[in-house]
Amino acid sequence: MQAHIPLITLLTVVLLIAAMITVGRCRALFKISAPATSGHPTFERAFRAQANTNEQVIMFLPLLWVAHFYGYTDWAAWLGYVWLVGRVMFLIGYVQAANRRGLGFLVGVLANAGLLVLGLMGAFKALV
Repeated sequence: MQAHIPLITLLTVVLLIAAMITVGRCRALFKISAPATSGHPTFERAFRAQANTNEQVIMFLPLLWVAHFYGYTDWAAWLGYVWLVGRVMFLIGYVQAANRRGLGFLVGVLANAGLLVLGLMGAFKALV
């Protein structure tokens, strides 16, 4: 499972690129020039979905690698894949309709919570 952690990291970058492309396509489709961040509702949802994903990645990647560092590689990998699935669900759902983002968001939050617990367990074990 050790090779899965770098793969999950790279897939996270692919996810960020996909979100960026979605926002770019919406800008072109609805003729919304940068630096505008409002206009058509679909563009606004795509923009918010991308921004929220960027915010989540800032927490996710350190949690993933800390859990891996402390020896919880298998659990970290599974939770990493769960987080990715949740984020894809979130992005697709949010772009479609704001009320469709909840399940994907919840999946991602729970995966992050699991990674946080693993990281804290490892850190506390290392201290004693």
